[in-house]
Amino acid sequence: MRIISGSFKGKKILEPKDQFTRPLKDLTKESLFNILVHSQKFDIRIKTSNILDLFSGVGSFGLECLSRQASFVTFIENYKRVLPILEKNILNLNCLDKSKIIEKDIFKQINFNSFNQKFNIIFMDPPYKEKLLSELLKKIFEANILSKKGIIIIHRHKNEKDNFQEFFKILEEKKYGISKIIFGKFI
Repeated sequence: MRIISGSFKGKKILEPKDQFTRPLKDLTKESLFNILVHSQKFDIRIKTSNILDLFSGVGSFGLECLSRQASFVTFIENYKRVLPILEKNILNLNCLDKSKIIEKDIFKQINFNSFNQKFNIIFMDPPYKEKLLSELLKKIFEANILSKKGIIIIHRHKNEKDNFQEFFKILEEKKYGISKIIFGKFI
């Protein structure tokens, strides 16, 4: 797995050796960033954006954003086997001053109201079997941490049927292999 574009282009990202972590595949990541850069359905610029990377794993999405000159990435991950890999990837790319890792359970230990900034992009890459996604979106919505023009990107299994609440509007959805990427915003 590598960084696709930007100042770290071609740099390798370390991956876990277990079956419980599902890193964002390069082809899916490349397609996702092409949509982010070229879509007419939303007005987002990665450059200078503040990013929240939920279920960040090894940091593939957030590190790609930093490579493309995002201002800052907040990684949230609590899986003990992947945290050392995430830390090493950040260190290897010399991104300590532009990132922060929060080692907490997103559902049980994160109070989104405690964030004192807004995010331009919130990326969510939960386990495919995760059923509490709509509740998580509600917490984020109620905390009002997404900027006015901000978007939420969700990586899911292509067959997953999520029941998003009325405050979340899907702007675009694309399928890649066994996964799909959903781009949305709050209304």
